[in-house]
Amino acid sequence: MKVAVVGASGMVGRVMLRLLEERNFPLTELLLVASARSVGKEIDFKGKSYTFISVEDAIAAAPDVALFSAGGDASREYAPKFVEQGTVVIDNSSAWRMDDRYPLVIPEINANKLTSSDKLIANPNCSTIQLLMAVAPLHKEFGIERMIISTYQSMTGTGVKAVEQYENERDGKSGDMAYPYPIYQNCLPQCDVFEDNDYTKEEMKLVRESRKILDEPNLQVTATAVRVPVLGGHSESVNITFEKDFDIEKVKDILRSTDGVVLQDNPAKLDYPMPLSAKDKDEVFVGRVRRDESAPRSLNLWVVADNLRKGAATNAIQIAESMLQAGLIQ
Repeated sequence: MKVAVVGASGMVGRVMLRLLEERNFPLTELLLVASARSVGKEIDFKGKSYTFISVEDAIAAAPDVALFSAGGDASREYAPKFVEQGTVVIDNSSAWRMDDRYPLVIPEINANKLTSSDKLIANPNCSTIQLLMAVAPLHKEFGIERMIISTYQSMTGTGVKAVEQYENERDGKSGDMAYPYPIYQNCLPQCDVFEDNDYTKEEMKLVRESRKILDEPNLQVTATAVRVPVLGGHSESVNITFEKDFDIEKVKDILRSTDGVVLQDNPAKLDYPMPLSAKDKDEVFVGRVRRDESAPRSLNLWVVADNLRKGAATNAIQIAESMLQAGLIQ
């Protein structure tokens, strides 16, 4: 099993490497692909030193699986070239997510739709993954009529440059800016660029990706995405109106029994999810579960996950694991 990690020197790429080791992924050969400035540098994996190689060399090696986290431009250019070599590409960028030719997969929800002909699989956006991990089983039981989402997203979702901006501002240093305004001691109601409808690209990802993954093209979803000065983990306030009424204990039972979801909901003991406690964990944590008393058939949830793990690297590797288990990767 020959595996390439494209973008191995980036934040998500390094988490992918850590998870390949933690999960004992059955690889026999590892190809680490990085930008031109990192080619030739070395990194340790399982006590062995590996050298970063160019993407052209990795394509020529025809790996069985390529885990991509190198950005949309690199994915659009190189992912098809890996596919031509017979490689299964699992891409973490937004390049292919809304392309009807390619599946958009959260393994716990829709991995059963994958086939042996699927050679390019899109990894959903981090905020979409944790949202749907919590609400998909509730949708199956009660039917979602409408969702209103407010996100509180870690600056790590922007990448190393954003973390450096935060640290410079905290330390009183000047430096490059990942954002148009300070992030230290601040919140920015802008994640990604604005679209023509005045929603940001991040907000519209929640709308479009939720519809595709749940196979509900008319699902009513609206979102406000906010960047916050948190070093790890995204949080979401989710308000859902269902087609059917629900019993609050039934809701909690469903969440409690959902693989990959941890119900952390005990207000009497001040027990609820936080990004600090979700850091370096693969589960999605759900709490503050309560009926919306202002509207019929409506529910409030608070959803937290480590955006670099289940929101990115873990989900990608789980896709590969599920395809291996189903015999879709030989």
